Amino acid sequence: MENPRVAVLCSFRWASIWRLCARTWLTFLGIMVCGLSGAFVAAEPNAKNVLILHNWASLPPSWALMESTVRSRVPEQINFYTASVENPRFYEEAYQESLAETLQRGYSGVKLDAVVAATYPVLQFAVQYRDKIFPGVPIVFTDVSNVEALKPWPGATGVVSVLGMKETIGLALRLQPDTKAIAVITGVSDWDKYWLAVAHAELLRQGKVREIDIVGPADSQLLGRVAALPSHTVTLFQLRPNDTTNPAIEPIDILNAVAQRIPTYSAWQGLALNHGGVGGAYRDVWKDASLNGQMVARVLLGERPEDIPIVYDSNLKFRVDWPAVQHWRIPVSALPPGTQIDNQQPNFWQRERKFIIPGIALIIAQALLIAGLLLQRARKRKAEAVLRESEERFRVMADTTPSLIWMCDTRGKVTYLNDQWTAFTGADPISGHGDSWVAYVHPDDLKNVSDTFSQALASRKRFSQEYRLRRSDGVYRWVLNIASPRVNGDGSFAGFIGSAIDTTEQKLAQTALEKVSGQLIEAQEKERTRIARDLHDDICQRLALLSMELEQTNRSSKGLPMAAKENLEEIRKHCSEIADDVQSLSHELHSSKLDYLGIATAIKGFCNEFSKQHKVNVEFTERNVPKHLPKDISLCLFRVTQEALHNAVKYSGTSQYRVELNTISDEVQLVVSDSGAGFDLEEAKKNRGLGLVSMQERVHLVHGQLLVESEPGNGTKILAVVPLVAENESSSEDGAVRDAERVKEVA
Repeated sequence: MENPRVAVLCSFRWASIWRLCARTWLTFLGIMVCGLSGAFVAAEPNAKNVLILHNWASLPPSWALMESTVRSRVPEQINFYTASVENPRFYEEAYQESLAETLQRGYSGVKLDAVVAATYPVLQFAVQYRDKIFPGVPIVFTDVSNVEALKPWPGATGVVSVLGMKETIGLALRLQPDTKAIAVITGVSDWDKYWLAVAHAELLRQGKVREIDIVGPADSQLLGRVAALPSHTVTLFQLRPNDTTNPAIEPIDILNAVAQRIPTYSAWQGLALNHGGVGGAYRDVWKDASLNGQMVARVLLGERPEDIPIVYDSNLKFRVDWPAVQHWRIPVSALPPGTQIDNQQPNFWQRERKFIIPGIALIIAQALLIAGLLLQRARKRKAEAVLRESEERFRVMADTTPSLIWMCDTRGKVTYLNDQWTAFTGADPISGHGDSWVAYVHPDDLKNVSDTFSQALASRKRFSQEYRLRRSDGVYRWVLNIASPRVNGDGSFAGFIGSAIDTTEQKLAQTALEKVSGQLIEAQEKERTRIARDLHDDICQRLALLSMELEQTNRSSKGLPMAAKENLEEIRKHCSEIADDVQSLSHELHSSKLDYLGIATAIKGFCNEFSKQHKVNVEFTERNVPKHLPKDISLCLFRVTQEALHNAVKYSGTSQYRVELNTISDEVQLVVSDSGAGFDLEEAKKNRGLGLVSMQERVHLVHGQLLVESEPGNGTKILAVVPLVAENESSSEDGAVRDAERVKEVA
């Protein structure tokens, strides 16, 4: 009885015949079209022309990668022509002669720069008929698995792709470990016989199973022989789709029928995958396409094929078809590591994970959000408790401290006053907030306080100021107010917090001290004046008289030895020098030039005398200095000049000094500088040396400032700045008295 599957397959007989005829006609039509298009494109002189020869119905998708690789490496325009030589009679010599003549006529008008031959039979044809079709054109081959391709082909190079026959057989035995026989299904062409021999050699080498050869055309008899195979048999399918010895049944239909009954493997992925076969070991067609494109590009760029080594690509990868794996109940764990599974149907997790993952993520996010809210709530309560405790500690500390503590917001509105403030001013604890505190500030100080406060709010920086604040008994007291900016939790400005302390007693003590210092300096100046007057009016006069008497004695004496006269003259000179020194000391103690000729002349004269006395160079310059300044200012600047030059001579180690006296606006500036050794200013302040204290006291008494700039090795510069104030001789004393009385009134 005829096999039902064979009967069904035979129904495709006439349909297969018509498909074969149509494919043959389209092949020749394609060749002719390529020839006509080639003649048209040949008119482009700078273009590169590449002809692709193959024996397939159409080029696989991977060939697009080959073309893009060539275009990315070759700057010129590239024209690709494709010609399929697929035909049942391709292996007949007469047909190949006719095909060569057809190709020669079709591409006679095209200057080919390279020919790409796909598969080993096409490579043999291209090499054999190259001189007739495209003489001298380099050949790049690909999709060639025969080891014979490694032999040197003249003017040809390419990619040899290893056929995974050994690996495919090993995969079959691994996945079906109970296999006892392997049936090799193949055709009767020379190509089929070659690969049958390769499979036979590999099975002999392994020697694990029995080999059954099923050789013949694709017909019902072949299906019958397959049906008679014993159990525990797998098939190695090598029957090509273009083997049409018996066109009644397509080889692919044979493959589909066989794969349903027996586990089927193939070293060609097109004869296994997607047709019921389990799979095999296959090359990476995309990698081969890229390698092939690189070789074609090198040929188009001028390299000789003989100089481009043939690439032997042995990188194989196992691929299986998921429906076949499930059909034969092959566990996934049995697959070799790295096996690619095609057509795998997603499981529940794979199908629904795009919904499950977001759902789980949403649930986790909600749980985390709820946990975060609870944690935040707990932290907030804890922070509020800590804040309340901190505020309570602050209020206790602020209310018990002797300072007057206050706080304000960003607009300057007072928001807090401690108990000491309200007790000091007698203000109501509530009504003292806002702007009402300004009512307790002395009217003469109010503008300065308001301006300083406004500037601090604008700059948001720490500030301090001293002003008078009315006490609860109506008496104004001096207070020192120091404030620093406050910040919120996010770092933003929140206002100021400040404290004020009563400094009235300190100001009274400071005023009294300044008065005493002024009196001491005044007493010192009076004593200096008296001593200078005595030296000038008494000692200097007596020394001058003694010098004259010695000179007169020396002139009137007769009969004295010459040595005695010389001694008298020497004594007279010493006496005169002593008189000059005493007179210089008198001027230094009290300069009469200061009283009659002004500060500039007095300092200039002192600089000249100082230069002669100490044998140094003092350069003096003055600009816009009034002839007559108040006595206390003139005396202050004169004494600072004296002290600074004396210190410079002692410690600077240089002989060049500069004194400058200038009037700028309503200030007098005195600068004494040198480029000597310098000193450590901080150390000098600690030791209270170099006359700094004396100079500072004098300048402070005339409401000026003394600045000292010095570094070891960089010289010294002393700057005294004194405001010009018209005062009489007793102005300093009267001013000190007025200050003391003012502080007493405040107190």
